[in-house]
Amino acid sequence: MPFPFELPTTSYVSFAEFYSSSTHPSLPLSATGSRTVLRDALKKHKRLPPASQDGHLATVAAALHDYTAYLFALDAGLSGRAVAGEEVEVVLRKELEVEWRCTLSSHAALSTSVRPALKRPRARLRGLESEIAFVLASLAYTQSLLARATLRPLYAADAAAPPPEARTKAIATAMAQLLGAHSAHAAASARQAQSARGDAPPPDLSATVTAALAALALAEATLATVLKDDPYAAAAAQARNRLDKDWMVAAPALPPVRSHLLARLCLAAAEHAGRAAAALRNAPGLDDALGRYADDLRGAARAKAARFLGIDAEGRGKVGEGIAWIRAAKSEVGFKADGGGGVFSKGFEKMRRDWKEKREDRKVVKGGSEWGADAGRLEEGRVLEMLEKKWVKMNDTVSF
Repeated sequence: MPFPFELPTTSYVSFAEFYSSSTHPSLPLSATGSRTVLRDALKKHKRLPPASQDGHLATVAAALHDYTAYLFALDAGLSGRAVAGEEVEVVLRKELEVEWRCTLSSHAALSTSVRPALKRPRARLRGLESEIAFVLASLAYTQSLLARATLRPLYAADAAAPPPEARTKAIATAMAQLLGAHSAHAAASARQAQSARGDAPPPDLSATVTAALAALALAEATLATVLKDDPYAAAAAQARNRLDKDWMVAAPALPPVRSHLLARLCLAAAEHAGRAAAALRNAPGLDDALGRYADDLRGAARAKAARFLGIDAEGRGKVGEGIAWIRAAKSEVGFKADGGGGVFSKGFEKMRRDWKEKREDRKVVKGGSEWGADAGRLEEGRVLEMLEKKWVKMNDTVSF
């Protein structure tokens, strides 16, 4: 599941105080109006309850896309470049000053009476380049949140399981949204690397962090590609759906998968996530939650790769080798392999795992930023448990 980003908020700015245009006199005023719409959309999104925020993301995305066009027109006018073959001249009156609330930076804990949204520090930024960087980052966060909202119905235990066509369409939509987030982060990283500003940007806008976020979004998009062709994840989600009645008719059919190809894709996703985790771990002033998520995503991707290698071994008749791959995958996601420890320790471990799974199911039903914060480790552990139970039973059966 994509990371539950928190959208930033910003202060009011009038571009007419900082820029003027002889070729397009209304450009600064139009940019101010578009920014005001975006500012109101971000503030409204912040005040909505978590259950209602997913439905408001499309409004925020539309406001961001509209405002981005004006920003790039101002940037092209300042640089003397044409826009769609039309000359745009923009004159700088004084340097732009804006304020954005940093949502990835760490911050000192305030009084418990203060709302969590007000604990984030607010950065005062100078120049149009900082404004473009924050808008691109906000656009990438919105695309990731849209992907979360698209994927959530696939894991909800309080709704009927979607048909295969709807599931495939939802995953393809989420993959496109994650690729859009990757493109926005990559564009922000490239602009930050080419920027010649003297002041240091906040951690949210540093070239290292934006490059890491681009790698993280690419890892999530790659895993979404794998999810589209992974019948085992769909079967595990269907098995715990309370409204599903297909088990009364027949067991879910699990078609053969291209195990080696999917394993390579998972290893590529793990490499992207590992690169992001290393960069985020060494970034000063950044919140630890994002680095932990990148580490968890790397572990989940490696576990998926091991699972597909185990599926390939089981398909060739080597059930014991498949079980070994499954147990290696369980160690990647923090699940203990069965065997040893006595009956009491096994029962306690199963009770603790069932409690965690029920709590995660409640988070999925409620929505918001709590579910999926483990990067899908628990969901992958469920699939591994299902396969291990089935294969161990097959391996222990003696045929005469």
